[in-house]
Amino acid sequence: MGEIKAKLIDHQAEVTGEIALPEDIFGVVPRDGILNEVVRWQRARWRSGTANTKTRSEVRGGGRKPWPQKHTGRARQGSIRAPQWVGGGVVHGPKPRSYEFKLNKKVRRLGLKMALSSRALVDRLFVAEGFPEIDNPKTKIMKNYLRNLGTESVLIVLPERNRSLEKSVSNLPKVKVLAVEGLNVYDILNYEHLIIDKEALSKIEAKLRR
Repeated sequence: MGEIKAKLIDHQAEVTGEIALPEDIFGVVPRDGILNEVVRWQRARWRSGTANTKTRSEVRGGGRKPWPQKHTGRARQGSIRAPQWVGGGVVHGPKPRSYEFKLNKKVRRLGLKMALSSRALVDRLFVAEGFPEIDNPKTKIMKNYLRNLGTESVLIVLPERNRSLEKSVSNLPKVKVLAVEGLNVYDILNYEHLIIDKEALSKIEAKLRR
């Protein structure tokens, strides 16, 4: 495999040159099995697991026997909170739980490398030397920036959080801004293009090599 390169873009999304990327991070051949496993692990961690139903011991009422055991001509009943009654308890219903499962740290790092490589190897990764100056959040500025780049679906990775930039893209449904600390496989794969701030590259390398 030859040297991995990405296009350098300025604050107006104009291509100004190329930059070499470390092959051990951006040149890893993606494997569907590993990417799928890491995404499944992520989504399991994000599930709230708060679904809850009440059993017959938790619903209100039902202390008295509805009618006598015998001589009524009806089936015997012990409580109006039994599962067969409307308003009764639920049998084997969901209870609060965690869906999280363990995934080896090496596999998680490998998945992140493969996700980054999946964009770098097909020329869908750009390295930004700067972004438009935004004093007050404005969607139009970022919309024009992405139009110059020729894309609508993009994940922007910054060295640290930038709330003005985050708010400026909040009304663009196919654009998301993340700090390096929040970088993850699901979001990389969920957008067609990836823009990484030049200062964030060293942080990504440190994150994946420690």
